[in-house]
Amino acid sequence: MASRLMIYAALGMTCLALQACRVAPAGKLETTCIQWAKHHLTVGGKRDVNPIHSTAETVDQGKKMFASYCVVCHGRDGQNTGVPFAASMSPAIPPLNSSTVQSYGDGQLKWIIENGIRPSGMPASKGILSDRDMWTIVVYLRHLPPAGSLGQPRAYTEDEYVK
Repeated sequence: MASRLMIYAALGMTCLALQACRVAPAGKLETTCIQWAKHHLTVGGKRDVNPIHSTAETVDQGKKMFASYCVVCHGRDGQNTGVPFAASMSPAIPPLNSSTVQSYGDGQLKWIIENGIRPSGMPASKGILSDRDMWTIVVYLRHLPPAGSLGQPRAYTEDEYVK
């Protein structure tokens, strides 16, 4: 068991070292290592169950919370529509409808929202959003609209810059 933990720790440190060496889109090996480490070592909440049931009302509540906290980095649709820096960050901001993101359990998604992810630009919202707000965002993440259907965030529109 101890040797297995040592292997995981070494793999995690190698991934972090690879990630920290440059500011460029991650390669396939880095991406695989980072995704594995996030799913198995970093992200908690695997056993946490969402107390908010999915209804039209809770999806709408989650959409409103998402629009007030997450939209600047993830776009209005959660798929980076209109976010000029999403692809150039390292690691890139993932579309939230991707199989990688959607493969997390609800508790893991809430954990990510609450605690953020290192090394990435995902900030922690603990102390900013309530537990209920975070859980309703998770409900919305399971019901994202088609890419581009909600337009881009106002912060990145020409009208916003003209003011």
